[in-house]
Amino acid sequence: MREKTCCFTGHRNIPPEEVEGIRQKLEATILELYSQGVIYYGAGGALGFDTLAAEAVLHLRDNGCPNLRLILVLPCPDQTRGWKAENIARYEEIKGRADKIVYTSQAYTPGCMHKRNRHLVDNSSVCVCYLTQNRGGTAYTAGYAEEHRLHVINIAKM
Repeated sequence: MREKTCCFTGHRNIPPEEVEGIRQKLEATILELYSQGVIYYGAGGALGFDTLAAEAVLHLRDNGCPNLRLILVLPCPDQTRGWKAENIARYEEIKGRADKIVYTSQAYTPGCMHKRNRHLVDNSSVCVCYLTQNRGGTAYTAGYAEEHRLHVINIAKM
């Protein structure tokens, strides 16, 4: 299954003027991977890029690619603690439409986000990222993916 699985990682804060372009690049990348047999897509449920990626998979699944599967790999059940109401509503809608949900920890811990990110990479053969800064969780995860010989596609460089 790993060879048919792609994971996503990206920054939480995306400039508003870049959102539509990122959405288009995501859909084009997913369609290309789908044509190569990649049907499972793992997203971490965070704000920003994770949300855009999950929504792109769901949009394509509902519009011509019915075999696509969205797997949410979440760090803990209370991930949305402290989020704004509109972000929680968007998150809950995605969760309700996901094909599978995996929690990597049962409670928030200092390392639960890294555990989620490693799980995403360890179960994938491709990593689609939005990486514009070589620091933070996204840089760590993209680097971890490269170290584990995944095909890494950075849509920020497309």
